Amino acid sequence: MASKISGVLTPHMVPLDAQGRIAEAELRRYVDWLIEQGVHGLYPNGSTGEFVRFTPEERRDIVRIVCEQAKGRVPVLAGAAEANVRETILACEAYHGFGARAVAIVSPFYYRLSSESVYAYFREVALNSPIDVTLYNIPLFASPIDVPTIRRLAELERVVGIKDSSGDLAFMMRMIASIRPYRPEFSFLTGWEAVLVPMLMVGADGGTHATSGVVPELTRQMYDLAKAKQFEPAMKLQYRLLELFDAMIYSADFPEGFRAAVELRGFAMGKGRQPLSATQQIDRVKLQQVLRCILADFGYVETPPEGCPPKRGDLEPIRVRRIADEVVNELRKKGLV
Repeated sequence: MASKISGVLTPHMVPLDAQGRIAEAELRRYVDWLIEQGVHGLYPNGSTGEFVRFTPEERRDIVRIVCEQAKGRVPVLAGAAEANVRETILACEAYHGFGARAVAIVSPFYYRLSSESVYAYFREVALNSPIDVTLYNIPLFASPIDVPTIRRLAELERVVGIKDSSGDLAFMMRMIASIRPYRPEFSFLTGWEAVLVPMLMVGADGGTHATSGVVPELTRQMYDLAKAKQFEPAMKLQYRLLELFDAMIYSADFPEGFRAAVELRGFAMGKGRQPLSATQQIDRVKLQQVLRCILADFGYVETPPEGCPPKRGDLEPIRVRRIADEVVNELRKKGLV
């Protein structure tokens, strides 16, 4: 039986050259660095990887390159979302051939589907896929997958987990309570790093986080602390990560803030395929200055010569402890700890 998917899996970006083509050598270097910094797995063709801006052939090339470079050091969870069930199954076959551990698949996008249609779609994929399937719930961009539907899909052997990007803590708890008693090997991953530690506290197995492509050391540390039940220091890091996350996701159209931050870690990411206006390009320079100051605070880059504004004060330990205690108390009420 294949091992359970868990830990920090990075939905990484794809470097592009001056002509907008996949910069293969830089992508391979980036993969090596992420693994060396301690991520538990890689997630090519995710939202952060801008999968919709690549052709089907390019998406296959990305997964092939990542699997080749990973060389089995960490598992690869490959995004296999295509526009229809036939193309999705073909992607599953290709990624299985490349050596991916599993695929992540969203509900069909563009059309809003009923729960029955969502179930039928995933069932068709699961019954015809040669590789394990993880469901990907991202209500912002695709038809949501509700708990009863997830419960039904979990009865299929090929469906081995779910990545939930709703950020809804109660939703994660309901999924775990519904499925884990009869499928303990089923993986529950959060796709919203703003609540990584709380999700781990309620029983999630890990997460796929864009921020881990920027500060893999920090997200790995948060995971290790939370799994060791050292919730107070883990929550302290969670609040620090939130400042970086907010700066990257809210200061520019996603995922431009993450591209700017990855460049600060020493990688030539190139221009994205979504054109930027002159105003956006100026704003991006300003954003990178902000990000440099935040990353310098973590000790990951040098402080800019012009200096940085005063740092946010650290959270008082008693406040962090209170937050952690409140979550644990709620779990006790529900008999989960």
